[in-house]
Amino acid sequence: MHLKKVLPVAAIVLIVTISCSAFLFRSFNTDRYKIFFDERLIKGKSDYLATKVKDLNGHKRPNIILILADDLGATDLSLYGNKKVYTPNIDGIGQNGVMFTEGYITSPVCSPSRAGILTGRYQQRFGHEFQPQQRYLKNMAEYVGFKMLPRYKPLSPLKELEVPSTEDRLRQGLPPSEITLAELLKKYDYKTACIGKWHLGAADFALPTNRGFDYQYGFYEAFTLYAPKENHDIVNCPIKRDFMDHHEWETAEGRKGNCAILRNCCERQEDSKYLTNTLTDEAIGFMDKNKDDPFFLYLPYNAPHAPLQVPQSYYKQFANIKDPVKRIYAAMIKCLDDQVGRVLAHVDSLGLADNTIIVFLSDNGGASYNGTTDNAPYRGGKLTNFEGGIKVPFMMEWKGKIKPGTKYTQPVISMDIFATVAAAIGIDLPKDRKYDGVNLLPFVDGELSQAPHQALYWRSDFNKAIRKGDWKLIVNEYDNTNQLYNLKTDSIESNNLYASKPEVAKDLLQSLDDWEKEMIKPLWPRVVNYVYRDSKGTYNFAF
Repeated sequence: MHLKKVLPVAAIVLIVTISCSAFLFRSFNTDRYKIFFDERLIKGKSDYLATKVKDLNGHKRPNIILILADDLGATDLSLYGNKKVYTPNIDGIGQNGVMFTEGYITSPVCSPSRAGILTGRYQQRFGHEFQPQQRYLKNMAEYVGFKMLPRYKPLSPLKELEVPSTEDRLRQGLPPSEITLAELLKKYDYKTACIGKWHLGAADFALPTNRGFDYQYGFYEAFTLYAPKENHDIVNCPIKRDFMDHHEWETAEGRKGNCAILRNCCERQEDSKYLTNTLTDEAIGFMDKNKDDPFFLYLPYNAPHAPLQVPQSYYKQFANIKDPVKRIYAAMIKCLDDQVGRVLAHVDSLGLADNTIIVFLSDNGGASYNGTTDNAPYRGGKLTNFEGGIKVPFMMEWKGKIKPGTKYTQPVISMDIFATVAAAIGIDLPKDRKYDGVNLLPFVDGELSQAPHQALYWRSDFNKAIRKGDWKLIVNEYDNTNQLYNLKTDSIESNNLYASKPEVAKDLLQSLDDWEKEMIKPLWPRVVNYVYRDSKGTYNFAF
């Protein structure tokens, strides 16, 4: 009798165990997120690039140097108000040309921002709305663990329980339909190089050498180590309280996979030298080799993005900063400034300064969530659509064309670089696609007095924003909250006027809706939500 009673109980336990296991470990992989590219635009691109330019000598072909910092905050340079770090070399670009006081990027995160910069188009037009992702939650067990464990805060997993298949994860990257600035310039016989962080996909179609760059040196991932951790000349500073920082150190260990340093997208480089310095060496080598031809140097440094590492000599310069995280961040900015100074000095030494357009900006606001910076006085930081997340240092120099000491105060955006370069050379852009960037030269020199853009837009799934004149609206459909600010009187976004200015809000909502109708759905989903918490409550923003 005893054995007969035990067997049904054991069977029930077994059934429950099998059912729970099936539920917890069922794969989330699905074909729902199959990636399809715009074949019409792919053909249009092919036809456009294949058409030869009849008279190259009839076009002005200045050299182009585009320097991109990584996670550098809106006020992290001395020209923009930093009192702890003096950055004379980077500042000099704005002092010798134009400093944009209202400079924006198209996304508060790295990869979508870079897609907008290199194409001159809102990345939402071609589905590059989120970071390319190699890793999604595999099953319910991972979802529950991620949801419950406090170590993952302020990240929160999505409720979406279907994720792209392995095949579609490998297809994430800058769509082949898009014409990069490098591809455009090669049509005009430029020598081109991408030296630094790519972060626009590792699929064959997305590799730098397949997107118009003759030469590549750097890595594909969002981050990598600046030097081996064992290097005694380097100070390492893991941020123990930040899960994302832990992930970056762990993933970058050994510089493997997409964190590997590669030359021409295939030759792995083993170098113990500090990476910011090495990228500068590579940039100088490229200029030396191509000084007699028009060249485009895209120099996306990964500084001062985590993981935080810096040479001892720089760390020692900031002993007055007691917080080790802020100290090493300041040291990394100082090192970056010195390396930019080397690039600028070399341009001068080659006698190319009068025929070179130099642009500097950051890919998004400072990463305030990890304690490196706070973007003060602006609110928020990277991952948010507050000013601290999308407003960046932005400057441009072209000797003899841009008056030194120009300060431009109307809103501009990173897509304008593409349009400005095209206009400077006299390039007729293809007619089969809409370009969102604007040639800034006639605005900077005073020929045109109106604002370059009627409005600027942002979207990361449920998190959206629009700036129109002095007004800025942030829409968060996840929490069903709207925030309206007058940036002329409230640049720190502290006084929400949404309830008291219904007509303004209505106009901005309509403009945002009209813009969204021109965009397409993201080609791949994001992984998690990032929860931004401040004194007024909790706001959820797409990560």
